[in-house]
Amino acid sequence: MKLGVLGASGRMGQQIIQYAESFGFEVSHAFVSEQSQFLGQSVAGTHYRHLAEADDAPDVLIDFSLPHALHENLAYAEAHQCPIVVCTTGLDAEQQQRLRDTASQVPTLHARNTSLGVALMEQLTRIAAGAFKEADIEIFEAHHRHKKDGPSGTALALGEAAARGRQVQFEAINDGVRGDGERSAHGIGFSVVRAADIVGEHQVWLAQAGERIELSHRVSDRRIFAEGALRAANWLTAQTPGECYQMADVLDLKKQLAQLLD
Repeated sequence: MKLGVLGASGRMGQQIIQYAESFGFEVSHAFVSEQSQFLGQSVAGTHYRHLAEADDAPDVLIDFSLPHALHENLAYAEAHQCPIVVCTTGLDAEQQQRLRDTASQVPTLHARNTSLGVALMEQLTRIAAGAFKEADIEIFEAHHRHKKDGPSGTALALGEAAARGRQVQFEAINDGVRGDGERSAHGIGFSVVRAADIVGEHQVWLAQAGERIELSHRVSDRRIFAEGALRAANWLTAQTPGECYQMADVLDLKKQLAQLLD
């Protein structure tokens, strides 16, 4: 199966290229920005080019580029009816709506974190927040010093999962990132660390008088993200347009957890 990688010269793009073959993919399209030092080069059998140069398409796309490239990337996927896994974080409301529009035309999956463990953690957070409705929630996240957005997309996804568990709008109970002053009761707060080469760490605390639940997930190797994205791409090729899929759909987690809790 032919795979296209958007943001191919970045950390995650290189990981995708490295592990693609083990998931049955041939990297036929490696897309980079016009400013990339990889542009026009062929490295280890992979030719790097800009999206505007392509008049053909792979069987599926994985996007690890930046938010400003989203519209062009989605337009390419729509024009070629190519399923796309979007792993870009830091999208605004308008870009998220653009994703949903694309999902109505071609199979689309948006994953702010492609770790299968994080997908499970989101569902566990939703369940715990719904059961512990009186608990204050604090979400801790730590990443390498070069990460640009904060709180991370994963931390925000965990917050949104907690809000869904309580059947309230995330914006209504989001306390944001604050290190001084009081927190609102039963709200969701965030703590952010940027240091050294931390790959990714997330914790969710649900604290109420006398007790606290802690959920945590740590990644020590970016290979985990690459393997999750490749698994998602494989799965997506068998899906139909409609909703914007998530990693939980790849694992069928909602059904599995419902059966366990029955």
